[in-house]
Amino acid sequence: MSSLLNNNRSRLLRHRTGLCLAQPGSLSAVAELELLPFDDYVRSLNKKRMSAGVLFHDADGRVLLVQLSYVAHWDIPGGTVDAEEAPWTTAAREVREELGLDLPPGRLLVIDYIPTNEQLPEGVAFILDGGEISEGDLRALTITDPEIVSLGLYSLDEAATRVTPAMARRLAAALQASQRGVLALCEDGMPIGEETRHDD
Repeated sequence: MSSLLNNNRSRLLRHRTGLCLAQPGSLSAVAELELLPFDDYVRSLNKKRMSAGVLFHDADGRVLLVQLSYVAHWDIPGGTVDAEEAPWTTAAREVREELGLDLPPGRLLVIDYIPTNEQLPEGVAFILDGGEISEGDLRALTITDPEIVSLGLYSLDEAATRVTPAMARRLAAALQASQRGVLALCEDGMPIGEETRHDD
């Protein structure tokens, strides 16, 4: 116990009425510090925006893109994660709303940290695997979402001319992750470090 109290790292101490930061060996000084009420501490926590999408692809590695009525660029089926909603629930909901497909959430392919830019604060994007889809499957879809103008299967090079640069990088990482059976960890669409292999 003494070694834990005397290590060289600051520690977060939980108190019945709040939280405070204290240096090692300063337990006796806790009563003299102004404690941060727990509710205030929770409100001070950073909140990141999140989005979730689904990668559908054909046997040739072409990816499914949808053209949206309210933005200039194309995207994969997906959207913003609502409050109190899990990203995989978002992905399944958006596929149902946009494509009329009621599918269970697929395997997680990409977790992408998105830094703050000139338009939006930092966030995290998730891409899940929707599996293979063919031209025939697309023709059989009944699209009722007014936000969907068009959709189609495109190679990664073709997709790069339609989506944002970050999404183009994310798509390449997602397709490779799907083919290799791994989870890609990315920053702004660029894979970093090692990929975590999924256990079958």
